[in-house]
Amino acid sequence: MLPKYKRILLKLSGESLMGEGNYGIDHKVISQYAYDIKAATDLGVQVAVVIGGGNIYRGMNEKETGIERAQGDYMGMLATVINGMAMQSGLEKVGLYTRLQSAIKMEQIAEPYIRRRAIRHLEKGRVVIFGAGTGNPYFTTDTAASLRAIEIQADVILKGTRVDGIYTADPEKDPTATKFETITFSEVYQKSLNVMDMTAFTLCQENKLPIIVFDMNRPGNLLQVIMGKNVGTLVKA
Repeated sequence: MLPKYKRILLKLSGESLMGEGNYGIDHKVISQYAYDIKAATDLGVQVAVVIGGGNIYRGMNEKETGIERAQGDYMGMLATVINGMAMQSGLEKVGLYTRLQSAIKMEQIAEPYIRRRAIRHLEKGRVVIFGAGTGNPYFTTDTAASLRAIEIQADVILKGTRVDGIYTADPEKDPTATKFETITFSEVYQKSLNVMDMTAFTLCQENKLPIIVFDMNRPGNLLQVIMGKNVGTLVKA
């Protein structure tokens, strides 16, 4: 069977890299993600990745940190580059060629983000990791993922979480919550469901870019999603 999607953007949360810990990066999680991504690239799928920074620093709460929002957001962007470097290392250990591109210039460790260069890397079979968010404060890595996915003309955003889809309520708190197999952008608005932040979600809706929310922590799920299996929840126009 051929994969359903030829070019994907995989959005991972920083918190997912912690594994069972409370902070930092769990090498076992990195390893699992790397093998899952390799399984996708072995089928010829072009993979770009955006990772959050919440496992290292989350700067949105100015009252708690005492650091102004813009400064905290820049600190969070640097955290995403650290995660990107860790993911790059994990991917290279399983034999993948990768490029880390940063929206904030740091030439010693990452290429600057250049759209055409990123697309060329993908066409050559390299995994491209986009670090430092959009390069601007007040925007989340969800927004960065949506923006980059649109720029590189990805077929879909795959949002890997620790929950296996979108539910009527938080399934970790409400045992009666039921899962959606598919849902439209309009229904997400109407039901006030939390899929992505509103800026990111609106970008996807306006550009008719589908989103699939799925459990990335289950080995093999990424490949199942790419093959078009009924895994996670599909958000479409």
